[in-house]
Amino acid sequence: MATTLHEFTQFLDPKMFPRVLQIQSGIYFQGCVYEMFGRECSLSTGDLLKIIEITITRFTAQTSSNTEIEIPVEYPGLFKLVADSQPYRSIQEIADSMKVSSHRLSQPVFLSGLEMKLAQGVIREGDIFRITGVTHEHSGGHVQCELLHKEPKFCFSLSFSQQGHFVECQDDQFYTLKEIAEWKTSKGRQRTVIEVKTLPKKDFIYSNLLENVSGELKLTPVYELKAVTRLSEKIMLIPSNLDVEVVDVTEQFDCDSFVQPSSLMDVFKRPPEFFPVVAKVSCDKPFKLSPELETLFHSKQVIIHRAFYAKRILASEMGRESTRHFLIPESYNGRFKRRPRQFPTAYDLERARSETEKIRVVATREFESVSNGLASVSAGDEFIVTSGKSCALSHNGTKRAADAFQCLKVTEKSNGKEVKEAVRLPMCLEGGFMELVKDKRQYTMAEICRWFPLPFNVKVSVRDLSLKMDVLAGAPGLHIEEEISDPCLLISNTELSEIREVPVNRTDLTLNIKQHWDGESPECSGSSTIEDISEDCYYTLRRYAVSTITPPPRPPKKPKDPPPRPPKMLSSRSESANSENSSCSPQSLSVEPFKHDDFMQCSDSKNGNDKKIPSSPVTFQKPTLQKDLAKGRSLDDITITKHEDDDNDVHDYEYIDEDQLDSIRKTYQEQNINVGKGKPSNTI
Repeated sequence: MATTLHEFTQFLDPKMFPRVLQIQSGIYFQGCVYEMFGRECSLSTGDLLKIIEITITRFTAQTSSNTEIEIPVEYPGLFKLVADSQPYRSIQEIADSMKVSSHRLSQPVFLSGLEMKLAQGVIREGDIFRITGVTHEHSGGHVQCELLHKEPKFCFSLSFSQQGHFVECQDDQFYTLKEIAEWKTSKGRQRTVIEVKTLPKKDFIYSNLLENVSGELKLTPVYELKAVTRLSEKIMLIPSNLDVEVVDVTEQFDCDSFVQPSSLMDVFKRPPEFFPVVAKVSCDKPFKLSPELETLFHSKQVIIHRAFYAKRILASEMGRESTRHFLIPESYNGRFKRRPRQFPTAYDLERARSETEKIRVVATREFESVSNGLASVSAGDEFIVTSGKSCALSHNGTKRAADAFQCLKVTEKSNGKEVKEAVRLPMCLEGGFMELVKDKRQYTMAEICRWFPLPFNVKVSVRDLSLKMDVLAGAPGLHIEEEISDPCLLISNTELSEIREVPVNRTDLTLNIKQHWDGESPECSGSSTIEDISEDCYYTLRRYAVSTITPPPRPPKKPKDPPPRPPKMLSSRSESANSENSSCSPQSLSVEPFKHDDFMQCSDSKNGNDKKIPSSPVTFQKPTLQKDLAKGRSLDDITITKHEDDDNDVHDYEYIDEDQLDSIRKTYQEQNINVGKGKPSNTI
């Protein structure tokens, strides 16, 4: 039965490729040549096409104002998915419409609206589970699932015939349009997204496509079919909305009689005994090729020696507004010198602990500890983090960071000797630590990755002389982030005069495998270059990387009755201001406990006006506020305690009314200005 090409595309299962189609009828122009969006193909009634792949090339986006915009999948932006409100009635419906596999981006999460009694246990109404895999069988199939937010871990399976009320859960991850097209598009359903970030991309004509668009976008995919004929090796790119009718005649023809084009990923997945082979580039104009690879594939015929994973180092440029990102090969022969690292908190400092060296830092911010046994920090204090492994505790099989760690504090320097004192710092301490680097040695990339924990800051001191142009040498600094395993193919020309490592995921071309090659493959690896990757490629690599970092600890609970602290003298500046007008001193600022009517009254001594500000049922500690203001500290650091004797939680998270805090901050800032000008100020 003949169907339109669009209908065939909508209901086609990608697992059923390849398929053979015969053209039945259509509207033809000038020799049956169609040219749409830069794709040209020629079709006639009776032509046979072997469909080898179907991909989404663009989306038709409908805005909130019912305007339609064509957006290519290469659009440089990040999007947040809006959960589909239409429930799925069976697991079969989920398996048919969504991509489900062991890949982390194809593991959808659902909420069960009905209770399900299974052999493994009971899934209650409201339980949330993740589908981690799918198994297809002749009698149907089933999906593997994992129940979320439950300890211990509970896994179960659901057959395709399982009925229920399954609602997609909200996904807080950000995705590129290319990832949405590959993993997050459901057949027969519309995907709604919201753009959250536009990524800069040089020389891209669609960069400002959504500049004046806000709110939700309803995406409808536009597919493109890759097809070949019996007589031509050229791949035809056919848009799915082409106005032709086709018939599926796969059972009547031998698919092997057609040309067998393969993508680089298809070749990469072949077993080791498949290599080496001779291949021919089937595309006239391959996409996304660097100048080095264009030279390699210029001869059209190449030798693929083997598939392997190459080690790459992901690094970002430091010290410039527009950050560039690089993939550096392990074979890079340049030399690096260390640059100071910054550690916002003690937790970051403890994570950087290394077994090969001691880390010396200086605090740039002050922190006063209220817990017994934990040290306070002043700006300018120096600390030494001794060598060793990063400490972590195990709780119910889950690793978490400890609440504090021990290091050495440099208390004084006399006669050329340092006096060191062992102290314990809370992990939540925000000291703004800056590393003191005295190491003048030059390191290779391999030494940095082997001896120091990443991330690490360096600067190129000796460029790689084997490269015509070393793009890293001009960077003011490099932030080395992590090592990744990059799937590559070792490809050479037929004369073996040029051998290169070709990245599979970032090289878009198609090959026709000709024959097995009987020569000897080179034992050494080929040459590789530094890749200047785009912003969306950088975020994709960071997302796919396996994270082994334990989450930071929650701030410790403040004690109910902190030990009394001796009063500190005010600065000479404050005393001078106090001699002119006592109201200028920060000591005169005080906040009384809130009255039963939950209002705080502010008096304006200049205008004689009284203002009432609504408040929340929490209190400031008056002595602490005076002390903090006397030290010139920000109001953001004021300690707030909650009078609840029955609070048994081990952590404190109190809140204060925004209007009240803004009023206090405004008064405090006005007083600072008046003090600087020698003028009297208002009092609270």
